[in-house]
Parts: sequence; C-alpha cells; structure tokens
Amino acid sequence: MLDEDEMVSVFADRDLVEPNTIIDEERIVGRDDQLDSVVSYLKPTLHGNRPPNMLLYGPAGTGKSLIIGAVTQQIIDLCHSKGKCFGVVSINCQPINTLDQAVYELIQTVATDVDAEVGVPETGVSTKRKYRRLYHLVNEHYDSVIFILDEIDLLSGRRVIDEPAYSRLLYQLSRASTTNAIEGRVSVAALTNDPKFMEDIDGRAESSFNPRDVYFPDYDATQLREILDNRRDAFRQDALEDDVIPLVAAFAAQSHGDARKAIDLFRGAGDLADERGDDRVTEAHVRKSQEEIDKDRSLKLVDGLTTQKKISLYATAAVTRYSDPSQCSVPSPVGFSVYRWITDELDADQMTRETYVKYVKELSTYGLVSTARKSRGRGGGMYMEFTFTGDPVAIMERIVEDTRLETVAEQEELLQTIVDAQLQEFHTK
Repeated sequence: MLDEDEMVSVFADRDLVEPNTIIDEERIVGRDDQLDSVVSYLKPTLHGNRPPNMLLYGPAGTGKSLIIGAVTQQIIDLCHSKGKCFGVVSINCQPINTLDQAVYELIQTVATDVDAEVGVPETGVSTKRKYRRLYHLVNEHYDSVIFILDEIDLLSGRRVIDEPAYSRLLYQLSRASTTNAIEGRVSVAALTNDPKFMEDIDGRAESSFNPRDVYFPDYDATQLREILDNRRDAFRQDALEDDVIPLVAAFAAQSHGDARKAIDLFRGAGDLADERGDDRVTEAHVRKSQEEIDKDRSLKLVDGLTTQKKISLYATAAVTRYSDPSQCSVPSPVGFSVYRWITDELDADQMTRETYVKYVKELSTYGLVSTARKSRGRGGGMYMEFTFTGDPVAIMERIVEDTRLETVAEQEELLQTIVDAQLQEFHTK
C-alpha cells in the first residue's frame, strides 16, 4: 500500500487547519480589540521594560491561545533581531494534577526550548528545589520571559487552607522578579474559560498577579465564515465548492461560536473527501463529517470505563436529565448524593465524595464534561460544578448497556424524585 502512487489530496497545506498551528497575524479575524490589547501590554518588552500580567478569559475556541501565541512569536523574532532572548514558557494545565507537577512541566518546557538538561528528577525532591531549577534555567537563557498558563482554572491540585494550586503558582511566578529569583523581566498570562476565576485565588496571589483583563466573546457566524475564508488556502485551488464554508460556519455557529470546532469540521470534511478519493470538498462531505461529530466519538470511550466511573458519570448525567426544570450544570454535592443512591441500589462499593469528584473530573479529558470551581459565598465553602459538553441522555443510554445499571434505569420516577429532593436541599442550605 505504501508503494502505491500517492493520491492527489484536496489539501494544499493541511497544517493551516490543524488546531495547534500558530498562524500569521494577517489570518486573525474578529479579534482586533483583543489583539490590540495583548500587543500593547507586551510591547514594553521590546523597550527593556516589564510588561503587565494578563488574564485572558472567555469561552472555549474564542482565540485566547491563538492571539497570545501569535503575538509572543512576533516578539521572539523582534527581540532576536535586537540580540535579546525572549522566552515563552507555555503549558496547558488541564492534564496536570498538582503544583509540583506544574513546576516540573515548566522546567521541562524551558529545558526543551533551550536544549538544556532538566536537572531535577520528577519526583523525590521538593517543589522549592524545582522552583530554583526553573529560575536558574530562565536566568541563564532568557533576558525576559512570559509564562503562559492555559486552562489554569483546572489546576486545582491539593488545596492548602482552601487555596488551590493555581493560586500558589500565580503568586510565585508573578513575584519572581521582585524577589530577584528571576533577574530579567517576567510576565504571567493566565488563560481560562471561567469568568469568575479571580474570585477563588488567595488575596496575596491576587495582589501579586494583578492582571490586565482581556475578554474574548463568542464568534458570530459572519466572523466564523471570515476565519474559514482566511484558511481557504489550506486546500487546493478549486477544491472547495461554494457552499462548503457557509455550511461549516453555520454548523459551528450553532455550537456557541467555537472557532476550533469550525476548523476541525473544515478539516474533517477535507479528510473525508480524501478518504473517498474525491477531488472536491462538497456539502455532502461537510454534512457527513458533522454527523460523525454529532455521534460523539468520545461516547465510545464510555464502554471502556470502570464500573465506578460509569456509575459516577451516570449519576451526574441523571441530575441534568431528571431535574425539573432542566439543570444545565450539576453541583458536585448533588451528583454525589445521587451516586450514593445508585451504589446502594446496585449493592456496589461506595467511594468517597473526593473520589467521585476525581472520577468525573478525569472524564473531562474525554470531552464529556467541563468542570469549574464554585463558591457558596462567605463561610459556605467550595464545590465543583460539572457541565456536559455532549448529550447527557446519550451518555446515560450508552452506560445502561452495562447490565448492572439496567435496574437503575428502569426506576425513572424514583430517580427524578431523588434528583429534585437533592437539588432542593442543596439550594436551601
């Protein structure tokens, strides 16, 4: 098969529709205000001054990573032309569990960028020692540096006196230059989907971080069309039928204006055309690609989950399905109460609330749910809130294929009563 003549692809430069490609400024659409803000905040770096810290927030797929990536790449080039080295140390916090792991990830990122040894083991040494190694690498190789912490709200980690890990990380990084731990100029950019992110950080961290806010709203259908038009050259000339881009933009606009989903669908339609040996991308390719997305490939992962994770996911989805009126998001105390009832019904092992929350948070890596930390106000404590990114009913139906859960699924009225009672109790506390 490998020896066969290569088929002619509909793509001319597929990288332009890959999600992690850093694109040129000329291709950025619908984000003029945000681009101007980030440029003006980072411009002092070019004149030897320290830029302010930044908080980039807004829904997923609205250009936060795109803008900060494009601007910092240009600053790297401009600083290089002046004989200066500007370091961009960027990590995604979603898969990182603890503060210690986050610091180690930062060290690895710097070491890879400057082709140096990591210099500390991943485990067996203190976080303080890892900070020292990170600062040493930065001092040795960069004149100035920006730390980009994407999806920072997901770095909750082990809490110390109710302070999440991301709060302690922001505190340490944002004060590194004032304490002379880092000799050059330091800026920190935190990226999050949660508009209330700053409410949960410690007062010292808030004062030290003190960011400039840059808000990223959803894209509208017109902006999505323009984004896709600006990546039209990812495909061969005349490989796209006229109705392809409008249809992709329309589908993406229905998904809350997520440009990442628009580009994924755009690429998926091209891949489908290649798979079928077609020389043009048509409306049929787009609709078929959207069909595949709607089926939600992540549902297939449900089959391979452990029984405990299936029960945790089923209980959480049940709150959304059986609440009256329909509950868009699920408070973790309510989901855990339903989980306990289900485990009693099944005579299954019952995990702690912390383990239940851990299981559901792990499922966010499959794209099934999104998570956010919430506060019940002064003295009320914190809790996790889960929101389904797909159809919770489809998830429940898939889980019920596990015969152990059939008996629970047959008790819809009782389950609805339990959900309503637990929600009422939660909201009256």
